Amino acid sequence: MFAVTILGNNSAVPAFDRHPTSQVVTYDGNNYLVDCGEGTQIQMINYKIRRSKISHIFISHLHGDHYFGLVGLINSFGLLNHQQELHVFGPSPLKEIIELQLRVADTRLPYQLHLHTITKADNLLETEKLSVKCFRTNHRIECYGFVFTEKKQTRRLDPEKAKEYEIPIAFYERLKDGEDYTRKDGFVVKNEWVTEPSGPARKYAFCADTKYDESLIPHIQGADLIYHETTYLDNLRERAESRFHSTSKQAALIAKKAGVKKLLIGHFSSKYDTLEEFEKEAREVFPNTELALEGTAYTI
Repeated sequence: MFAVTILGNNSAVPAFDRHPTSQVVTYDGNNYLVDCGEGTQIQMINYKIRRSKISHIFISHLHGDHYFGLVGLINSFGLLNHQQELHVFGPSPLKEIIELQLRVADTRLPYQLHLHTITKADNLLETEKLSVKCFRTNHRIECYGFVFTEKKQTRRLDPEKAKEYEIPIAFYERLKDGEDYTRKDGFVVKNEWVTEPSGPARKYAFCADTKYDESLIPHIQGADLIYHETTYLDNLRERAESRFHSTSKQAALIAKKAGVKKLLIGHFSSKYDTLEEFEKEAREVFPNTELALEGTAYTI
């Protein structure tokens, strides 16, 4: 499964039962945490997110509503005797901040903690099936978005057809890689007879905090799903600009120009007690828009 679960969708101050930014990207049985605002641990418990499946955390920037829950989560992993290595990526000076907090508390973790500093747009993670890249956004302080891209998948095998052509099970993985099979009698079984093409590689982009900036578009072009902040409704466009945030219609315009398939909007200002108008305004520009609702998992 490739999905994103929203844990927090509000901006700086928790309000109206909405929490600061945090979400979990799930892929191939692993959970990748994106931002870790205050209350993230409680939200993970509320929505049954398996902490033991988290090995990588990506922090977009060092405004508190995006990382104040991090040291608590790192400490809880230790108290729960977490054994898996944990990799945390974030801008400088996150490494210094976390190391100071752990040192003054004389915290001794039972697992390896790796703190990686982001300094520019870069490749952060490569697994057999997934890559994670970061890109700079236009915010008041150094801030990064993240792109999760599925690597090209192997072909889909039809086991019944493979049996029909007398192909041994030991050769199945090579069929998935596109190879033909030559039987002992010299008959060549064409790969396309027993397999089908995999679907296109899927892509999810977390655009982090940013003012309207079309330089983001090349990084998120054609994504299946993006999350873009909409701190304000469009009548407060000047306020959004001055505070390096975006409005509902601006987020939708970025989605439209980037040719993405679906837009999630979040990071709502605490001045709004209801959110329906955000979705309404965004859909006027980009119809396939949804509110990023806490506790909801969106399939990519």
